[in-house]
Amino acid sequence: MADIRAKYPEYSTTAKLDQLRATQYSFLDEQHHVYLDYTGAGLAARIQREAHKVRLDKATYGNPHSENPTSRCATEAVALARKRVLSYLNASEEEYQVIFTPNATGAAKLVGESYPFNQHSKLVLTCDNHNSLNGLREFARRRGARTVYVPMDREDLRIRTTDVNKSLRRSKRWQLGQCARKHRGLFVFPAQSNFTGVRHPLSWIELARDLGYDVLLDAAAYLPTSQLDLSKVHPDFVMISWYKVFGFPTGVGCLVARREALRRLERPYFAGGTVQAATVGIPWHTLMPDEGAFEDGTPNYLFIPDVHFGLDWMSAVGVGLIATRVRCLTGWLIDRLLALRHSNGQPMVTLYGPTDTESRGGTVAFNFLDADGKIVDERLVAAEASAARISLRTGCFCNPGVGEAAFGIEKLVLKKLSRTKADNYDDFIQIVNLPSGGAIRVSFGIASTERDVNYFIAFATELYKDRVCNTKGLAPRLSC
Repeated sequence: MADIRAKYPEYSTTAKLDQLRATQYSFLDEQHHVYLDYTGAGLAARIQREAHKVRLDKATYGNPHSENPTSRCATEAVALARKRVLSYLNASEEEYQVIFTPNATGAAKLVGESYPFNQHSKLVLTCDNHNSLNGLREFARRRGARTVYVPMDREDLRIRTTDVNKSLRRSKRWQLGQCARKHRGLFVFPAQSNFTGVRHPLSWIELARDLGYDVLLDAAAYLPTSQLDLSKVHPDFVMISWYKVFGFPTGVGCLVARREALRRLERPYFAGGTVQAATVGIPWHTLMPDEGAFEDGTPNYLFIPDVHFGLDWMSAVGVGLIATRVRCLTGWLIDRLLALRHSNGQPMVTLYGPTDTESRGGTVAFNFLDADGKIVDERLVAAEASAARISLRTGCFCNPGVGEAAFGIEKLVLKKLSRTKADNYDDFIQIVNLPSGGAIRVSFGIASTERDVNYFIAFATELYKDRVCNTKGLAPRLSC
């Protein structure tokens, strides 16, 4: 078997992560797991869980909406976590503030429901977006704003800057030469695709802002293996799920927002914790200042401090070290997948997205092909991978735009959906004549090793080489 170091010699510089795998993440080998779903969720180190227990043993925390001792303890811990988030992102407290949310989706929803869309504004989305962002078009539609999608190149599933520029500029105002710097709408894109691992240029942020747009950046898939420096790029809003970055805690995300942009949002709702005062006799209320106006109810004060520890842990390990290992493993997996052949010489894999490691993260999407050249049903792969103790992801990963491009689904085909009733996802697949219900996604992170890749390739070779597969006995699909 070939050695990863022959093609990726820098893999040897990441030996520290092997030590962490053997200690902080030893539960993987003890439980015989091969974990290949870091884009779905990060893994928590033993030290993170231990720190949570120690902290709760040493202090008593209460609802922070008060001035008693336990309340002050919680308030101070949450405030320290806010400061640590800004420090980690190299963000100025004068420019940015942190709003804790349940997850990245909650952060996106806060922006969407509060953004001042109107009939003169636009929502510009890339075709490569998670459904948590595609859903913003419903807020835009209800306020009369137009939604525009930036198209995608079907060859490498990247998006060209020229197409971003065209989509941002395309309006009557631009045609008339009236391109004043008024706020023209919201531009939304992921720093890294959760489907293909493609990293989109962060230069789009300033491009859009110079054209009068606010920018919402999805950093959920990007931050686990890369540093985001908000002193160099200045998105108006950044959405984050911390469990994707370092595994623990779940149920805590962030909206990191520029103070100026946050003042433009118009909340359609108020709740306990978000108002300084409200009356019932007349419909009047006044919101809390700054982030307090956006954190509905009681914040997750027992777990938000774990974000502070998680960021300390990532800093101690070194995001650059993790990035090097993930890049090597990604290239190594792609090389070996593309080299897989049936005995008749036909490829065993079709890959979606770039075939190199340039401007991409550690997420690889593909399908297996059987000996007849047909796509192996993703449900079969999911079941057989699970039996082999492999955790990976199958489906369209809540990113229909990339799925449509990868499988070559045209708009005319999609229009059948408006004429034909689809009661479930299997009906949808039949209507649009999809060859499969989605792809296979393998992704790497802090505890990934060469052995994980070797195990997966051995699994793929043993189960799918020279095999003709069918869908007999597979359960119906519930969703993509």
